[in-house]
This record gives sequence, C-alpha cells and structure tokens, in this order.
Amino acid sequence: MTLKATIVVGNPKPQSRTLEVAKSLTDKLLVPGTYKLEIIDLADYVAEIFAWPSDEMVALNARVAESDLVVFASPTYKATYTGLLKAFLDRYPTNGLVGVTAIPVHTGGDLAHAMGPTVNLAPLLAELGAVVPGRGFYFVSSQMENLDEITAQAAAEYAANLHRAANIAASLSAPVA
Repeated sequence: MTLKATIVVGNPKPQSRTLEVAKSLTDKLLVPGTYKLEIIDLADYVAEIFAWPSDEMVALNARVAESDLVVFASPTYKATYTGLLKAFLDRYPTNGLVGVTAIPVHTGGDLAHAMGPTVNLAPLLAELGAVVPGRGFYFVSSQMENLDEITAQAAAEYAANLHRAANIAASLSAPVA
C-alpha cells in the first residue's frame, strides 16, 4: 500500500518558502517511493476559499481528509497561522480529519512565535480529529541555507514519535474503529 501524503500551504503567496519548508520536511520524513504526494497551495484557490457552497473546495477538503499524512504549513501572521488556512480548515466538521496524522508547520522571521504551531495550529487539528505526533515545527525563514539540516532533525523527531506510537498500536486490545 502506498501512503497518501498531502501538503496544505496557507501562504497567500504561491510557491512560497513555506511550501519549500513543508516539502523538505516531508521528503526527509518519508522514504522515497513509499508515498504519493499531493500539494495544495491555497494561494491557488483564493477565488473559491470563501465561496459557499463550492464543489471545488468540497473536493479539495475530501482529498485532504482521505490522506494518511498531512503537513499543514503557514507563515506566521499575528502570532498564528493565516486566515487563508483557517478558512480552509473551517470547512471541516468536528472530527473531519479523523484518520489523518497531521504535522503543523509555521515559518517566521525569528523565534518570537516559535510555539505558534504547537499552541495555535495543533489544537485546531486535534479538534478536527487528526493525530498530531509531537510539537509543531517552526522554521526561521532566515535559515533557508540550512533547510535540509533543520528539516532532517525535525523529521527525525517526528519519526521517533511515530515509531513509538506504532509499537504501542501493536499491543492494543481495542479494535480499530
């Protein structure tokens, strides 16, 4: 079985550094050839994101909810994620992301808001039913020259957390819902 991975980027600028960070993290976390990656750059959907109803957005939300792993990435705006990402996530009902493992990612200019993905985005993802395997990942944009090294370290932490959870899962007595 091929893992379905998705990156959702809430940066209003298309093809942003935030997208580059999310791709690097995903590439470092997953073994090449074991997953299919879909990238959803919400900047490409600005005309539809606030349209209610929107068949295009319903389909996009469904594809994300059917993913095994989703990296939700946003630049830091006013100490939190963008309204663009919030508007996308607001389309889900409670438990709309059950079955998804979600990694919250923020990028920012300095470490002043480093807890943002953990204290702001991770609780929203958990409210939607996703499993968040550790602290959110915060990347300081001025460190792009060290992107591979920094995302490799973050990927190693997520991998360790996921391996520990998999060890527990093998011993669970409760059936999988």
